[in-house]
Amino acid sequence: MKKIITIAIDGFSSTGKSTVAKRLAKALGYVYVDTGAMYRAVTFYAMQNDLISDDAFDKEGLIAHLDKVKVNFKFNENLGFAEVYLNGTNVEQEVRNMEVSQFVSQVATVSEVRQRLVKQQQAFGKDKGVVMDGRDIGTVVFPDAELKLFMTASAEKRAQRRYDELLERGDKVSYEAVLENVQSRDLVDSTRKDSPLVKAEDAIRVDNSNMTLDEQFEFILKLSEEKISA
Repeated sequence: MKKIITIAIDGFSSTGKSTVAKRLAKALGYVYVDTGAMYRAVTFYAMQNDLISDDAFDKEGLIAHLDKVKVNFKFNENLGFAEVYLNGTNVEQEVRNMEVSQFVSQVATVSEVRQRLVKQQQAFGKDKGVVMDGRDIGTVVFPDAELKLFMTASAEKRAQRRYDELLERGDKVSYEAVLENVQSRDLVDSTRKDSPLVKAEDAIRVDNSNMTLDEQFEFILKLSEEKISA
């Protein structure tokens, strides 16, 4: 008899976590939760309300605003996945831009933000049958997840993927700016005091520097099916 499990996918920015998690959830008939989009939505709110900029970050102001920040997902049947909503407005496209990427790691260092979103994430996955990706899923959100993966790749590879993705969206950016953003986020994510990005002891490391999307997906699907059938 097949088990229903929780799959936690952690890793550095632009390692393709969301892409493979989305595809994996669809293949298994599981719910997919993009926790990175949740932090991006809070960041977008902070930007809209002048709480963060190149020159300043009003952490206390953001904390005071948290009760006004409602983040949730709604399934889009045409796209085949859930899109992120901020206070009732679809912000799926807005939260993916470089401006949000520039500030999201700073927002994610705020303990009050993390605590609130972690509770929401745990509620999403309380019945298992979920694929969740982020930075602290296997270490904080679901430390007892049956399958934990930690995805990585060289900063240069990740920057190139992100750069190509942004160009496809029509964003005007330079590769150098994207690489700098990737490296900066790596540093902030790995050194923050609350829930730093670290590989869980029992997580399987997946270095996809030289893997295609299909190769990566097939490898992770096989691991998942083995765990479900064990």
